[in-house]
Amino acid sequence: MAEKNILAYFHSPEEAEGVAKKLQALRAIDVSVDRFGRYPGDGIDVINNPITGNISGLGSLTLSGDFDSQGASILAAADPGASGMSHGGQGGPTGRDILLTAVVDEQMYEKALQVVKEAGGLV
Repeated sequence: MAEKNILAYFHSPEEAEGVAKKLQALRAIDVSVDRFGRYPGDGIDVINNPITGNISGLGSLTLSGDFDSQGASILAAADPGASGMSHGGQGGPTGRDILLTAVVDEQMYEKALQVVKEAGGLV
């Protein structure tokens, strides 16, 4: 039994989860939904005062990055998105920062691909 992979990008986790359920109904071998970004980590969980707080740089405050070093955070602050005014929206210019990854049987590949495209997924 041969397998094929599908990588599809969505605007929201809800869109991708809906497709994931449909693919599981088609007996997909494996399906996962994840959010991705340009920078590591999920950002900071507490509010820091930029004047008195111990922050590694602007990148950790505005880019939802979790940087290992102060230098990496400072370098990330050179990104236009660090200003909060020109990053193109959540997920960048396309707004698609949700990735659905699926492994399906080769015989079901075309049907699975059709399900993804009908739901608005970018393959």
